[in-house]
Amino acid sequence: MFRLQSSRVLAVDLAGDAVKAKNGSMVAYDGEMAFKKLSGGGEGLRGMVTRRLTGEQMTVMEVKGHGTCWFADRASEINLVGLRGDKLYVESSNFLAADAGLRTGTSFTGLRGASQGNGLFTTTVEGHGQAAILSDGPAVVLRVGPQHPLTVDPGAYVAHQGNLRQSFQSGVTFRTLMGEGGGEAFQIRFEGDGLVYVQPSERNTIAGDV
Repeated sequence: MFRLQSSRVLAVDLAGDAVKAKNGSMVAYDGEMAFKKLSGGGEGLRGMVTRRLTGEQMTVMEVKGHGTCWFADRASEINLVGLRGDKLYVESSNFLAADAGLRTGTSFTGLRGASQGNGLFTTTVEGHGQAAILSDGPAVVLRVGPQHPLTVDPGAYVAHQGNLRQSFQSGVTFRTLMGEGGGEAFQIRFEGDGLVYVQPSERNTIAGDV
């Protein structure tokens, strides 16, 4: 159903089924399609309320029909993620599309989300199917194992999946250690068993000016 037309364009073939995608991300389609705007970044009242409380403006649309849709967002690189009953946590700005059968919602992330100006919640995608996430440059997938924790710069973090625990470390940062200053006031540490997606470019963050 999902295929990359190029590294920056996602093609989704529909045969009467549907796909959820970031509102405004469709660049072309052929065939017969119907469009419906979904409230907030998640399903139901909680998704709508949490996004309104945190000021997030991400909206999701559902496209249903027969034909092919093409999606892209600001020439960002697109990464396909297969889910087999597990849950994907992705920064709202990095979400592009998901199979309609996947459940989308929101999850409280606390300090990390607040530091990035993305509110206190992040987008979740759960179930069996495919999702597409965005990154500024080709994403790197890093494995976290029981004996191999991972520390990530919050500006480079894109998404994670698996049985992972997050913690936040304040103090010396990657850039302040290099003497450049203006770096994030903390780092994200992942422990457990899973995958973390990072991008080779850092988004602007509120904490970056601290």
